[in-house]
Amino acid sequence: MVERKCAGCGKIKNREELIKITKQNAHSDLVINGDTKIFGRSAYLCYNNSCIEIAFKKNRLQKALKTPIPPELKGKLLDEF
Repeated sequence: MVERKCAGCGKIKNREELIKITKQNAHSDLVINGDTKIFGRSAYLCYNNSCIEIAFKKNRLQKALKTPIPPELKGKLLDEF
């Protein structure tokens, strides 16, 4: 069992219970819930809107991934999860 920390609320949960956002090393593309074969920096979020809102409001995803986050990613996350 692998545990990760939510970028929104800071709670530590099992990796399968979190949304994974990865910045790929090869292209610097952002991938949501990619498989474990994708290499790059990753950040994790709980499957709830409040954690997504907090992570974007306080720029926690941008800091964790060390890359600018496009604003449409927030809408995509809120729509999907």
